[in-house]
Amino acid sequence: MRAISILMLVSAVTGSLGDAGTVAAAMLISQGVASPVNGRLADRLSQRRVLLTACLGHAVGMTLLLVAIVLEAPLWLMVVAAVATGCTSVSFTSFMRARWATMAERGALRTAYAMESMLDDTIFLLGPLLVTVLASAVHPAAGLVVCLAMTVAGSVFVALHRRSEPVYEPAPGHVPRRAITVPGVWVLVIAYAGMGFQFGAVDVTMIAFAEERRAPGTAGVLISLIAVGSLVAGVVYGAVGWRLSQARLLSLTTCLLTLGAVPLAFAGSTPLMALCAVGAGIAISPALIAGSTLLESLAPKGSLSEAFSWLTSAGAIGIASGTAAGGHLADLGSSAWAAWAGVGGGLLALVLSLAGQSALRGGKPEAATEPAPEMTALDQ
Repeated sequence: MRAISILMLVSAVTGSLGDAGTVAAAMLISQGVASPVNGRLADRLSQRRVLLTACLGHAVGMTLLLVAIVLEAPLWLMVVAAVATGCTSVSFTSFMRARWATMAERGALRTAYAMESMLDDTIFLLGPLLVTVLASAVHPAAGLVVCLAMTVAGSVFVALHRRSEPVYEPAPGHVPRRAITVPGVWVLVIAYAGMGFQFGAVDVTMIAFAEERRAPGTAGVLISLIAVGSLVAGVVYGAVGWRLSQARLLSLTTCLLTLGAVPLAFAGSTPLMALCAVGAGIAISPALIAGSTLLESLAPKGSLSEAFSWLTSAGAIGIASGTAAGGHLADLGSSAWAAWAGVGGGLLALVLSLAGQSALRGGKPEAATEPAPEMTALDQ
């Protein structure tokens, strides 16, 4: 919602889609870079402190961004405000998945992640619609104002829910081991980047396909159908008691994800593309659920918020890269070229999930902590 709001507001005020894309990209990239840092701080200091502090900083950054855009400030000033907004944007997906690992019993964790994935799909369906209505019917800035209000309210609400907050007390003289140092986490991070690349390229495929048929309005419908396929599959996947290991389930779901993008390159009509869009979304939620469940079993104790933040950042960077690559390929050739780019991203995730089976089955490291740095006389 936030990125779309920025695009709509900046383009409405300046008349430049290029400037709008620059500001939105600055916010998204800074958010992706800062997310693991915020996750690490949450593991060390508590989610509550990070949520409340980031919430205050985010309110200031968003206010500055709104003022800069409305007053038509220079582009560099808008970008600075967008970076401040992104750096203080907490990855709620990461924080909530870490909380589910605290609240849910081990046997129910996959189902909890399935429900979380279903909620994500619902948000991705309704969020852009809400922003578009607010920006067009109320005021171009209304979407961004609502985003700010919802972020502040959500941050405070989650921060006050102490029962679900992950709590970890390291041994004296030690700090939690960083999640990114675990080989299995690296495998998941790169696999998520590949999946994100496919998601971005597939979205561009739908937009390019609609434009090729001179019906740009159908692009939103086709993209929504992908989310519908993901939503239905998430319900089924979470309800089934799978006997396969999570590592094998990740390979299976990424294989289906890759295969699901292939028909997009051959769809010759809008009804056929609509059917293919549902098929392309079927493996999305199952793949993400399998990855989340695996991560919980791999991340060192006390580093779960950071670990999920790495996945979120990798997915976001993958989506941005897939969108850019798919857009260039669609301009050079056709929507089918963008679809093949999406297949390439899925293949990367599939190869990583197969090659990294031993790392993915490694479980939590025995040494979950690393020595804390010695205090100097100045520190004392």
